[in-house]
Amino acid sequence: MEYYINPGRLRKSVNFIDNIVYSHQKDLDGNDLELKMSVMLQNGNSEMRIAAGIDENKDLRSRKPAILWIPGGGYRGADKNLMVAEVEYLVEAGYVVASMYYRSSAQGHYPDQLIDVKTAIRFLRAHAAEYEIDPERIGVMGRSAGGHLAAMAAMNTPGYDTEEWSEYSSEVQAAYDMFGPVDIVTLMESDEREMKANPNHRWKTIEDTHAGALMGGDPATMKERAKAASAGTYITKKMCPILIMHGDADPLVPCDISKTFYHQICDAGMEDQADFYMLKNGGHGTPEFFQPETRGIVERFFDKYLKA
Repeated sequence: MEYYINPGRLRKSVNFIDNIVYSHQKDLDGNDLELKMSVMLQNGNSEMRIAAGIDENKDLRSRKPAILWIPGGGYRGADKNLMVAEVEYLVEAGYVVASMYYRSSAQGHYPDQLIDVKTAIRFLRAHAAEYEIDPERIGVMGRSAGGHLAAMAAMNTPGYDTEEWSEYSSEVQAAYDMFGPVDIVTLMESDEREMKANPNHRWKTIEDTHAGALMGGDPATMKERAKAASAGTYITKKMCPILIMHGDADPLVPCDISKTFYHQICDAGMEDQADFYMLKNGGHGTPEFFQPETRGIVERFFDKYLKA
């Protein structure tokens, strides 16, 4: 059978650029680390334009808002590309989406992970022309441990910057926290209760837990230090708008952590800065988070704050 069709060009193809080094750091043993990200963007918004000799600075109207995806992994490791297919819909909607690796808890203790996130944000601003990003419109989103780091970035708290790309801001204009353990103290207390209730629990001490490995150092001071890793500590008018989603059946990060965080924001007089959705029967990263309804909520949220 022979066919002759005219499909048009309404949909743009998507480019995927991998293993972009955004930072040079050291691990806890002093070994050098290259921290990398990947970038997804619609065809026509890439280095192909530079290769063609097009001046990226001529037409700022073509710049797109960017979203930094921060993966989860219990702070033990962050596979930057594991779930990029689940956020490709944002690229289809006209966003540049970057996905980053950050130091694991075996490579660095908090706040090293937040430092990496803020460095990645500054890198995107420093390379805005290359990836055709509007540097005034950058958001973050993350799941689980990445959701916690996205919420921390949303506070726009100064003091976590390094010399890398230091002339650029690490502030963000919108954030999406997916079931992040945004209160590390409460997470530790929840883990302690589970360990006491179950002699066969996979962890035996608080330092064995994901949160304990993240904080490191003296277990006797761990909870006190964990306050500095909890997003509610930093709620001020500098924070950006934040979308929070959490499953009401999450077995790993209690939904009440997100609910309390949302109410902390409201109690600070910034209820117009936060939206909180509880997902019925939602577990820890279960399919409810990637359904058309939830994707629509996410897209409309970012459109409101990054495209308006």
